[in-house]
Amino acid sequence: MTIRSRSFVLRWAAPLAVVGTLALAACNVADVLKVTDPDVINPSDVQSAAGASAVRYGAIARLNSATSGGSTGSEGLFLLSGLLADEWNNGDSFIDRQSVDERVINPSNSFLTDVDRMLHRARLAATQAVQLLQKYSPNGPPSDIAEMYFVQAYVENAIGENYCNSLILSTITNGTEVYGSPMSTTDAFKLALAHADSGIALITGTSAADLRVKDALMVTRGRILLNLDRPADAAVAVTGVPTSFVYQNLHSQATTDNQMWSYNNIARRYSVSTGEGTNGLDFATANDPRVPICTGGDTKCKAIGATFSTRDDGSTPLFVQMIWPTRDASVTIVGGVEARMIEAEAAFRAGNPAGAIAKLNQARSEGGVAGLPATLTDPGTDAARVDLIFRERAFWLFSTGHRVGDMRRLIKFYNRPAESVFPTGAWHKGGNYGTDVNFPVPQAEQNNPNLPSAQTCTDRNA
Repeated sequence: MTIRSRSFVLRWAAPLAVVGTLALAACNVADVLKVTDPDVINPSDVQSAAGASAVRYGAIARLNSATSGGSTGSEGLFLLSGLLADEWNNGDSFIDRQSVDERVINPSNSFLTDVDRMLHRARLAATQAVQLLQKYSPNGPPSDIAEMYFVQAYVENAIGENYCNSLILSTITNGTEVYGSPMSTTDAFKLALAHADSGIALITGTSAADLRVKDALMVTRGRILLNLDRPADAAVAVTGVPTSFVYQNLHSQATTDNQMWSYNNIARRYSVSTGEGTNGLDFATANDPRVPICTGGDTKCKAIGATFSTRDDGSTPLFVQMIWPTRDASVTIVGGVEARMIEAEAAFRAGNPAGAIAKLNQARSEGGVAGLPATLTDPGTDAARVDLIFRERAFWLFSTGHRVGDMRRLIKFYNRPAESVFPTGAWHKGGNYGTDVNFPVPQAEQNNPNLPSAQTCTDRNA
């Protein structure tokens, strides 16, 4: 990851004001050459309470971009990781997207590089915001700083779930880059846990902002503990989080589009998968109300503006999600339903299958999805129980960045072979699936002097 140490970049709606200034001063060439770039905010510009608040908002916006909001050139983590998993199929001709779908990812992959940068920018912006808020708004709402710890914990956990061992977490101290050294995914989860704990410790009040951030931290902490193979602690971590709780990315036509809508419903570069590579779940054909689907060009699709019948390749049928039917649809990135999923898995791991089924049914009865019956029964064997728990997680948490981490946990903690978990066999565009179960550290990270030459991963194991 390349870090710019002398500036913190934010986007402002100021170009028109600058144009006006230029018009007034057009007679002086020297003044024109001295105009300050409105897109570059130097560290000295944010040394105030207002500046600290701006950096905090910037961190939240960067988290949005890194996950469901994307950027002008990339789709964000939720789509790209779902492409590696079994949530999405590739529908266009971009080789770098095809290689993710096919599980043969090169470290030079341009889309991977963009997503990696967005993740680290969110994390570093939150780190800077904590420092600035502590210095310039020491008496501000505790939830402001706690939310920045949430951003750090969320991103560090996501990186641990999606990347190989030898991942890099660099940082900035007093405007100077401090290059990180290769670390294991376990170390990333431990760092995420420490930041989640720091955030939770700050919140002692019961305001709406306090409860919202605390619940987000609690669910994130539970997710991290599952990744550390501590299911009992994970269940304790989420105790008391209401099933109805949601922490959402907001989208709008004026800021960032919902990228699931953009890349699937409109651009057709992604199609919802169904039974991908033998092992994939039947997301597109299950007729499950948690993942409502239409087929491109049918009546339902036309009603939400998805008029094309094929993917961008012009030949393959297009399956369109209807969870987020508009460009400004909000995306829940952390929620109370996940808390119930964590409790269900912990109950199973504790030898309590009845408790696990009860938690799955609680999520169904309280999760707010019409037409979803809360009538699951014990399938009778441990293997089938694991299948059921992870299927429920997959449909509840579709395309929100959970699936790759879940599949890797099936390999690590449930001893399932990788080729029985990830899509395998013949790839739908020709050739065969590869063996990747995570993302490599991007080639751009080789600028880091702490990374051994040409080495981007210690291993590619789950």
